[in-house]
Amino acid sequence: MPDAALPIDRASLPQGLGGALWRGVKGKCPRCGGTHLFTAFLKPVDRCRMCGQNWTLHAADDFPPYISILLTGHIMAPVIIELGLNPAIPAWVMMLIVAGMAVALLAAFLQPAKGGVIALQWWLGLQGFAAKPGRAEAGL
Repeated sequence: MPDAALPIDRASLPQGLGGALWRGVKGKCPRCGGTHLFTAFLKPVDRCRMCGQNWTLHAADDFPPYISILLTGHIMAPVIIELGLNPAIPAWVMMLIVAGMAVALLAAFLQPAKGGVIALQWWLGLQGFAAKPGRAEAGL
C-alpha cells in the first residue's frame, strides 16, 4: 500500500482539534473515526483499515504515561487525604486501597492518553505526520 492515506470525504474528517482528540481518546482512528486505533492495549495499528492512514509515524513515547500519572495524582490526592484523616482505618488497609486505586486509574487512563497524543500529533503535523497534518487535510 502506498505511504499516503486513502482520500476520504471531508465530512468524515474531524472538524477541529477537539474532534480528533476525542476520536483518539475513544480508541478510534482520529482521521476517519471508523475503526479501532489499537490492536493491543498500547499497540496502535500500522494502518487504518478504513482510510489507510499510516499510524506507525507517531512518536507518543513517554507523554501518555505522564498524562496518566498527572490525572491519577489529582484524583488520588483527595482520596489519600480523606483516608489519612480517618483514624479508624489501619495504615496497611489505607495503603492497599491507595495502591489498588492508583494502579486501576493508571491502567484506565493509559490507552486513552496514548490515543489522544497520537491524534494530537496527527492533527498538528508533528513527528512523522509533518508532510500532511490533519488540520491541513481538513481545510482548517
